[in-house]
Amino acid sequence: MVAYDASGGAVAARLWWLLRWVGHEYVSLLDGGYPAWQAQKLPVVADQPALMQGGYPVRPGHMPVVNTADVEQGLEDDSLVLVDAREAERFDGRAEPIDTLAGHIPGARNRHFRINLDALGRFRAEADLQESFRHLLSDTDRQLVSMCGSGVTACQNLFAMELAGVDFTDAGAPALYVGSWSEWIRSAGRPVEALLETIN
Repeated sequence: MVAYDASGGAVAARLWWLLRWVGHEYVSLLDGGYPAWQAQKLPVVADQPALMQGGYPVRPGHMPVVNTADVEQGLEDDSLVLVDAREAERFDGRAEPIDTLAGHIPGARNRHFRINLDALGRFRAEADLQESFRHLLSDTDRQLVSMCGSGVTACQNLFAMELAGVDFTDAGAPALYVGSWSEWIRSAGRPVEALLETIN
């Protein structure tokens, strides 16, 4: 299966992750997405194909995940590294167009998912991605956890990690915090950082 979108893989990577999570092994992304397809003047159609009915064997659990309790425990015992895929304005709390509270989880690192793309909107070469992720992936004593606003663009960072050579079947492989920021802020008791302000 090949997934694509028109937003740098931000949404298509979520489908890649979901299919991998339910046990579908062969999933790819169209590099550059629909804009790259159009740029090469490849054929397009406007009609909607008929949907086919059938069964599909869903076997959940093939990609690592963490929940909010795992994140809280991991922050407490310093066993994980949170990597937030949102743009800096949202991470810093300077803008929040979606959620009810701005900012980020204390200790999280900001790595906007678009860093994985080149000027044409295609994924950077494997060696470039390896170097880009080197300082995060070399911290082998702590598990890397990818997050964002609602667990969508975080998957694009995970996809780029696979391009960089990460094996998601390994113990301690990078995990997705599915609920991400939207779930974290549901409880007023969880700490939040925004710019230089800390909210407890």
